[in-house]
Amino acid sequence: MTHTPLTTLDEVQLLDTTLRDGEQMPGVSLTPAEKVGIARELDAAGMHFVEAGSACTSEGEREAIRRVASEGLDATVTSFARGVKRDIDHALDCGVDGINLVVPASDKHVETKVGSTRDEVVEKTTELVEYATDHGLWVEVLGEDGSRADLDYLERLLGAGLDAGADRICYCDTVGAASPERTADVVSRLADLGPTSLHTHDDLGFGVANVHAGLRAGADTVHGTVMGVGERAGNVALEEVAIALARSYDVDTVELERLYRLCRTVSEATGVALPPNKAVCGANAFAHESGIHTDGTLKDGTMYEPYPPETVGRERRLVLGKHAGRAGVQAALAEHDVAVDDDELREVVSRVKDLGDRGKRVTDADLLAITEDVQGRERDRHVDLVDLSATSGGNLPTASVRLRVGDEERVAAGTGAGPVDAGLEAVRAALAGNDTGTGGAGADDDASGGVSFELDSYHVDAITGGTDAVVTVEVDLSRGDRSVSVSSTDADITRASVVAMVDGLDRLLSAAAEDGSVADVASAAAERWLPERRARTGRE
Repeated sequence: MTHTPLTTLDEVQLLDTTLRDGEQMPGVSLTPAEKVGIARELDAAGMHFVEAGSACTSEGEREAIRRVASEGLDATVTSFARGVKRDIDHALDCGVDGINLVVPASDKHVETKVGSTRDEVVEKTTELVEYATDHGLWVEVLGEDGSRADLDYLERLLGAGLDAGADRICYCDTVGAASPERTADVVSRLADLGPTSLHTHDDLGFGVANVHAGLRAGADTVHGTVMGVGERAGNVALEEVAIALARSYDVDTVELERLYRLCRTVSEATGVALPPNKAVCGANAFAHESGIHTDGTLKDGTMYEPYPPETVGRERRLVLGKHAGRAGVQAALAEHDVAVDDDELREVVSRVKDLGDRGKRVTDADLLAITEDVQGRERDRHVDLVDLSATSGGNLPTASVRLRVGDEERVAAGTGAGPVDAGLEAVRAALAGNDTGTGGAGADDDASGGVSFELDSYHVDAITGGTDAVVTVEVDLSRGDRSVSVSSTDADITRASVVAMVDGLDRLLSAAAEDGSVADVASAAAERWLPERRARTGRE
């Protein structure tokens, strides 16, 4: 395929500001360890610049930046710095490679925000750039609110920064107010001055469009965040920039196959869920339910996908519901090594559609249960819930379970933040062969025998009203490249949660049992699952 050149440059670089601008998203606060973990993933993906934070914020923030700076990353590590000398001193103290020096550009910011004048800002910017470069720092000068600034003044301001020794300048659409046409006009003039970056926000939905307009106008570096996390409507999403540049313009930036893993890392650390309809990382990005779409995709993966899911570290997923067709249902059954004849397939498809028509999500567990019933057979269970009791009175909710694991019956108790949490703790303890589950640390990942499970999601819906409301609990579990979605309905939310969890683990253990005894595999599942669940919920 021949692509229209986006830019005459050989390379477009990416600057990730997830650890700074992304953390300014309300409700997001990263620990030093979380920042280091994200920085490592960014570096492994080949990110060119990592803005580790804002050194002027606090001593705790400076410690986090120091830890990132000491990782020995291939990426250039920077700190955000305002137009004051002490911010540069704080950055120097953190041992970063450079600074992103932000100075006011629009009259709103020059006059109203900082109470200064254009001449004073230009003079101060020159002094600060000279100070930073004299101390060996890489320097980028950002004109804050540049998209709404007087263009002649913006040229003068950023040009003065380059004359003083700055390595590059940055066009900032700070409030996401610019159109692609405005972006192109401004950037075309700035790029004549020297190396120019783009910093765009998505308040008008123009984040990616403005990036492409700016690159075509002569910019060579893009600021953004993973998943687009950030203030208000967020920053431009770097994973979207990377895949669009690669697929539409043959411009390589980072390792594309690491993008999904990077998004998952940021989602888990920030607590920001991956939107299902999000490009690259959303659950539905490579999911197909429509019978026509599923049939076409199974025949040719490019039929309804712009690029193979493996490109970004994903896998294709067939979703079952009222739009499902024979090809999709048969393919889903094949993933579980279940064979059906034509008559059985016709009946299974009919029942799947019936569930979908009633508004029910058809999970993997539903599909297998339907097929077992149609074929008149019973599946051998590896884990089964025999009994459950839970109490929430007093200060410590407690639950106990009796599980049948293979041919062995196990009893265990657990405590937690609530009866549901206690019930899941008890399941973990029973699977691990412990008498109690009190939130203690699980075994090392290396001790898990190579069998790892993840609780990907937990969702509750009340389907009736009143004090005797019936609820449906849905859980998504995964092990390696196999995942299962299971739901359970009951008037008791604790029972519904535990049943869903046990059923999901049983489905996954059915496949895992081929590699070892059921007891060993179940124990390994518990050892790995609990620490990961705690990490997501924030429980210690």
